[in-house]
Amino acid sequence: MDIRFVTAGGGDVVAVMATEGGELLAAGKALDKATGDRIAKAMKAANFKGGLGHVTDVLAPEGVDFSRVLVIGVGKADTADGMTVERWAGHAVKRVLTSGAEKLVLQPDALPGVSKAESGAHAAMGARLAAYRFDTYRTKLKPEQKPTLTSVEISMDGPAAAKARAEKDAAIVEGVFFARDLVSEPPNVLYPESFAERLRDLETIGVEVDILEPAAMERLGMGALLGVAQGSSRPARLVAMRWNGGSKGAKPVALVGKGVTFDTGGISIKPAAGMDEMKGDMGGAAAVAGAMKAVALRKAKANVVGVVALVENMPGANAQRPGDIVNTMSGQTIEVLNTDAEGRLILADAVWYAQDKYEPAAVIDLATLTGAVIVALGHEHAGMYANDEDLAHAITVAGQTEGELVWRMPLGAGYDKMIDSPNADMKNISGKPAAGSIVGAQFIKRFVKDGTPWAHIDIAGTAWKPGPYEDPISPAWATGFGVRLLNRLIQNRYED
Repeated sequence: MDIRFVTAGGGDVVAVMATEGGELLAAGKALDKATGDRIAKAMKAANFKGGLGHVTDVLAPEGVDFSRVLVIGVGKADTADGMTVERWAGHAVKRVLTSGAEKLVLQPDALPGVSKAESGAHAAMGARLAAYRFDTYRTKLKPEQKPTLTSVEISMDGPAAAKARAEKDAAIVEGVFFARDLVSEPPNVLYPESFAERLRDLETIGVEVDILEPAAMERLGMGALLGVAQGSSRPARLVAMRWNGGSKGAKPVALVGKGVTFDTGGISIKPAAGMDEMKGDMGGAAAVAGAMKAVALRKAKANVVGVVALVENMPGANAQRPGDIVNTMSGQTIEVLNTDAEGRLILADAVWYAQDKYEPAAVIDLATLTGAVIVALGHEHAGMYANDEDLAHAITVAGQTEGELVWRMPLGAGYDKMIDSPNADMKNISGKPAAGSIVGAQFIKRFVKDGTPWAHIDIAGTAWKPGPYEDPISPAWATGFGVRLLNRLIQNRYED
């Protein structure tokens, strides 16, 4: 979809802003005046109050060339931010994407906490994100199901500053789309080897990519990662991506992602209902891959490493059994009591590898790790665990800025004792129906070296969302959650 910045736009549909209470902002007031107050009358007739995302659709008003005017609420003006503008634009795009309209004009206004240039750039970001679709395998779309919208004009005074910012933001959108595509692919298409080859393509934008095959991982002692993969005919891969945009010799920040391309649960098999969603159990790896694409495309002045562990967890003849004890690259041993607690096993070796090879300034891992985090936080926040106060605060702020919210959860000695094992250094579940997400984080923490700032983000509730939670700038399935958060964290904390 083509997005342009103009001083005066014309098209099929125009969208303007209104605040809570039904007050049109400047662009809307000018449009209303041109129609002889017909827009205001339509708002009153529809009992429009300007609530966040509320829409009044005015058809063919006299006095303007637009066939439709969308008045979209932004809520309370004093609490509006950049994400408010993005969702405003997203509502507009979603409203007309398949409507038959080909051209949408967005007329964003400045808000108390958002300058005119920022508002224009956020409108472009929201429009791009809202237009995303994954139609790769849909061969019989009806005409009314196909997108008709081909261009969006951001109409505003002084568009140059907004355009410059939006051009930089386009790299982030590409990263988000990359992550969404990966999560959306079916598991017969995206499996460890094919996932790794897609990451190899990042070399074309300057990312160094190393792919480890099972023999190399075995030499390194990655028994936990390989144990998860041994039940599948699809061999495991560990992919390390490096972007060297910062000072030479400066320690990189390491991003580590769980990449279970399909998770049956292994021998501890999952219920059949909803198992198809387990194609998305590589959402953490997708987020890391998307973040690496974003930082490379925008040429971030930071050193960043992305490590993803890619496996398929299947109940084959050679599958790992409950009761097996595996070695790890760190030298620690794990008693596997439940083969469906596999994400922490592959992260144990991936997190250690990232530290051992790259000596990073910090490690942040992302994983669709536990259903327990959904019980705790639903689909609104990811669970965040950290051993470093500054890092935890920086992640929280980055998430708030980008609309990818995290909620800090506790760690502690009492939780750590829950994974002590009489037969190995630790077990992969506590065996108790309590604190499931915390126990998973506590397990990963055992593979973090002393003195290394670390955070774990459990994105099981946010990597994909069911329909009732659909966001105007996100599809109902793969959200790409984590890409924007990680990119913002790197921008705020690690760039030169």
